[in-house]
Amino acid sequence: MILVTGGAGFLGSHLVTQLLDAGHSVRVLERPGASVDHLPLDRIELVSADIRDEPAVREASKNCEYVYHLAADANLWRRDRGEFDKINRLGTVHVMRAALDNGAKRILYTSTESILVSQNSNGGAVENLRLQASDMLGPYCLSKFHAEEEVFRMVEQGAPIIIVSPTLPVGPGDRGKTPPTRMSLAFCKGELPAYLDCRFNLIDARDAAAGMILAMQKGRTGIRYLLGGENLRLSDWLSILGKETGQPVPRWKVPYALALVVAWFSELWADYVTGKMPMATITGVRLTRRNMFFDHSASLKELGLHPRPIREAAHDAVAWYRSQGWL
Repeated sequence: MILVTGGAGFLGSHLVTQLLDAGHSVRVLERPGASVDHLPLDRIELVSADIRDEPAVREASKNCEYVYHLAADANLWRRDRGEFDKINRLGTVHVMRAALDNGAKRILYTSTESILVSQNSNGGAVENLRLQASDMLGPYCLSKFHAEEEVFRMVEQGAPIIIVSPTLPVGPGDRGKTPPTRMSLAFCKGELPAYLDCRFNLIDARDAAAGMILAMQKGRTGIRYLLGGENLRLSDWLSILGKETGQPVPRWKVPYALALVVAWFSELWADYVTGKMPMATITGVRLTRRNMFFDHSASLKELGLHPRPIREAAHDAVAWYRSQGWL
């Protein structure tokens, strides 16, 4: 039996599908209230539990030889900032300890590329990179950094845990509309009059899921595997989407200082008035100042992962947006 936490999410749902197609028995742990109708419920065992609930996590991981831990709060803003640590760090500790205590043979922890750059970083290889808490931007990044540090400590004590860091996932199937999809969809709908240019690495979510399976099979402990696709500027990604939708790339680039002011007021309004996701987040704007280009060649070569061209991901994403009635 294989346990996948967060199996109804963007990456998780693709991972679950690929595991089932390979003939595995899959148990999915999802938070109460999460939308799960898109999962093949007749082919999986579904457990409704919160990873902050340690006894529930311990029960869910029983009789599971392999555990994929994807569940996390991937948003860059929360009204209660303390929830990031409870979900992303403490929840990870619960899953790791429960899986180890229940005799799991191998565990895969899903980290993030957003914690792999410092203020003076020039990108590059990150398999053995170790950063400091002072390098982190905002409570989300800090919580994921502390979670990864907890996992590394367990690895040093002999735990069979593999660490992967997918870059920004794009493509079809993002029902929860993660930040990259929200931005891409806004552009496709003609609702992005301007943009804040930045550098990032994109990978099709289906390829990221395939990379997780390869890492579980082949990965070594003590390093992180960067699951990346193509290094692009935001203007390049918008141009690729534009060829699928006929939308022109906005002419106006938002100055960084203005974007930061807008994000500050957006978060202030969300914190004290609406309680809803702000139009822009301070963490998101600050991350645009960092070089998110990476050299993932060593990880991909060791795992044998060959991501599809990002243009294919864009084509399939736009087709899927249309199938959902979003365009």
